[in-house]
Amino acid sequence: MKTIGFIDYYLDEWHAEKYPEWIEAASEGRMKVTYAYGQSNLEGKLTNAAWCEKKGIQLLDSIEAVVEQSDYLIVLSPDHAEFHEELAQLPLRSGKPTYVDKTFAPNWAAAVRMFELAEQHRTPMYSTSALRFAAEYTGLNMEGIESICALGPGSFETYAIHQVEPIVSLMGTDVKRVMWTGTSNTPSLIIGFANGRQATINHYGANCPFSLALRSEQGESQFLKIESNFFGAFIENLVRFFDSGVPAVPKQETIAIAAILEYGKKAAETPFQWLDLPE
Repeated sequence: MKTIGFIDYYLDEWHAEKYPEWIEAASEGRMKVTYAYGQSNLEGKLTNAAWCEKKGIQLLDSIEAVVEQSDYLIVLSPDHAEFHEELAQLPLRSGKPTYVDKTFAPNWAAAVRMFELAEQHRTPMYSTSALRFAAEYTGLNMEGIESICALGPGSFETYAIHQVEPIVSLMGTDVKRVMWTGTSNTPSLIIGFANGRQATINHYGANCPFSLALRSEQGESQFLKIESNFFGAFIENLVRFFDSGVPAVPKQETIAIAAILEYGKKAAETPFQWLDLPE
């Protein structure tokens, strides 16, 4: 059996709660979350020690100990990307397959630094939104996408990744600029690609399911409502990554996504004006 170590800002959160059982089932018992480290104990949450006792996972007192004793590593902190670079320093130097949860980095520069560190130490590493693996997207048969309109729930800060990730996976990384067109209650961003192609993301609250409207350069259009088990597909992909050491997501896409999200937040300060992305 291969051991997996969790490294988190705090452990009593939804991803840490669900991943252990899902990974063990998807790997047919070949992989198990055995060790964990939590940087902080948050008021209103189980302490890291209490969470580990509940889950039957051994709490270690340092990231170094988790890295040393684990075969594979998962850096969590899904709602606090600002801690990813700090939490990932030792994992990305380890040479061991490492997954960094969404949202990968709080800005473009941090994303570049993290990939450079992993490459210097030959550490297989990737990050993704689980939405990338929704069957509706992976089964899409459409060439030359000209425009996408994406819809979904949640805040821009935490949930924009789930709309931007599929857009970049479908339209590519040649992103030039962004423009904020939303309100305080309904964030909205236009993403400008090369050759006049564009996509929009829109957040309309808890009762708005993830969905996409697409139009191709040939005039074909489709509407996709995401109803498949995308988390199950993601976990299966994660297990394959640990088995092979081959990341499923090109780093260029992850870096482009980080730039869109960073500059999207900046664009909110000057609505209805294009903001160029870094080259």
